[in-house]
Formats: sequence, structure tokens, C-alpha cells
Amino acid sequence: MRSKELSLSVKQAIIRLKKQNKPIREIARTVGVAKTTVLTILKKKERTGELSNTKRPGRPRKTTVVHDRRILSLVKKTPFTTVGQIKNTLQVVGVCVLKSTSKRRRHQSEYRGFTTRCKPLVSIKNRKARLEFAKQHLTKPSQFWNKILWTDETKINLHQSDRKRRVWRRKGTAHDPKHTTSSVKHGGGSVMVWACMAANGTGSLVFIDDVTADKSSRMNSEVFRAILSAHIQLNAAELIGRRFTVQMDNDPKHTAKATKEFLKGQKWNVMQWPSQSPDLNPIEHAFHLLKTKLKGKCPKNKQELKTVAVEAWQSITRDETQRLVRSMRSRLQAVIDCKGFATKYYEGKV
Repeated sequence: MRSKELSLSVKQAIIRLKKQNKPIREIARTVGVAKTTVLTILKKKERTGELSNTKRPGRPRKTTVVHDRRILSLVKKTPFTTVGQIKNTLQVVGVCVLKSTSKRRRHQSEYRGFTTRCKPLVSIKNRKARLEFAKQHLTKPSQFWNKILWTDETKINLHQSDRKRRVWRRKGTAHDPKHTTSSVKHGGGSVMVWACMAANGTGSLVFIDDVTADKSSRMNSEVFRAILSAHIQLNAAELIGRRFTVQMDNDPKHTAKATKEFLKGQKWNVMQWPSQSPDLNPIEHAFHLLKTKLKGKCPKNKQELKTVAVEAWQSITRDETQRLVRSMRSRLQAVIDCKGFATKYYEGKV
């Protein structure tokens, strides 16, 4: 087994002492190496004129260039293949390697394992519709988007469910109450809201149980029409002006026959919206801001939840809504780049 190589400075010191006509024994004692090592270095210097260390061959690679290409091709064609499957594939062609070896080959080709991003399943028909919508509206000026009143519904839980949080603790104290977070099944109760916004700011936040006759949060076409009748014209006049466009998704109560007849009678300009496209709607991300602001509020009942929700919704600034609306172009471009797939999942992931 070869010993540790000497540094270049030590070798230069040996040569310098030899030029001073020092004996081999004294040189070895001065630099702290064996006499045979000093002789070897002097002979190498005399023979080659070099002092640098020669590259050690090391252990030969278990895989050839052909095998490396096979691994890379398998990863490209089937990104979800496992390390064990790659190992079995190589064994078929007579190459027996460890899982760590195939892992290193993938790392050398800049392929590393990551957790997959979750995206909603979009049908082929809706992908085409999303792609066509994105291409038609990609070059629309900012004035076009500023004239749109964005609308949608969302659910707000009484106890906001925080995502994963990190905590500083010692090993074996994972279940200490100081190191855990609480969770409540189904959010401990919730309220359904309808809301609208524009580039100039947020509009009304309507609680569905305040509109329904039985005080439930179930909204049908009749309740939806009542909300539109009471809030669309008022919010559009305040946030946009006389000329505006209403945006709504393709929820069944939005596309019901009675709703279509109502919208036709109002003579509002309603935007044609592609199905399965919540990632394109700025109000979805405004809802994310709303729920972020509610974290830590700790309302005790639904009435307190409504109060803090209205305060949080109204606290969303004009700069924030303008930023969300201005991001439409980048989101449409992402849809085109993804060929109609959903770019990110719902609520604030853009």
C-alpha cells in the first residue's frame, strides 16, 4: 500500500538542502522523512527534472462509456425509474454494480433526485383550451387586464392549517408539547366566501351563509345570481369604472342556464375562461395572501373569523393587487411553455 504523498514544499526543501551539500542523513532528519524517500526524490529530479506528483491510477471504473450512456438514456426516457431498476437493467447486459455507483453516474451527468411537484390533472381538451387562451391573451396590454373584475369563491377554516414548520430541539424530544404544532380535523369549522378584486384593489368579501335563506354555506345558481346583482356593478364602479369585464370560472352554478340568462340581461361583458385554470386567476393568489394574514389571529368562533377575514381582505394593498394582475403575462407564458398543462398548483405557488 502506497504511503501518503509528500507536498511540493517538502520536496523543494530537500532539493534546496542537497544544493547546500548537506548529507542525505541530515536532510532526512531535517524534513522528517526516511533516507530512502530523500534518495527517491533526488533521483526523480535528476531523471525527469520534475517534482510534481504523478497521478495515481486508482481503482478502475466498473462501468464503461457505453454503460454510462445506457444509464443516462434510461433516466431520460423514464424519469421515475428507481436505482434498483437501473441496477437490474445493467445486470441484464452483464454489468454488476452497486446502487451507489449508478447514483454517481447520474450525478456526473447532473441528474439528481427531487420530490415531484404536484399539479392538477388537466384533460387534453382543457389543455388545448388553456393553450389557445394563453396565446390569444399573451400580448394584451396592461390596460386590458386593469379593466377586469376578478371573482371567485373560497373556503376559510376557523383554525388555519399551517404547513410544515421547523423547530430547534434535541434528539428524543419530538413529542414534547413545546416542539409540536396542533391540528384540528376539517379545520374546526369554516365559512365559504365570494369575493372580487381588480388591479386597483380588493372589493367585497361576501359570506355565503349571510345570503342563503337557511344560513348554510351551500351556494346554488339562485344565491350566486343574488350576489352578482348586489355586488358586481357596485364594485366595478368603484374599482374600474363604467367599462369593465367580469371574470368567473366554469363552476356549474356559474354556467347554469338561469345564470347565463341573468348575465345576458345585465349586458355585462363576461370573459370566456378556460376550464381547470385556477392558476391563471389572480384572485386565487389574493386568497392565499388573505389566509396568510389570518395565521396567528386565533378567532374563537365563526363570527370572529368573519371579522378578522374582512379586516385581512381589506388590508391587501393596491400594490399587491397590481402585482398579481401584472403577473398575468408571465403566467400565460408559463402555460405556453408547458403546452397547456397547469403551471403551478393553487393558491400562491406562482
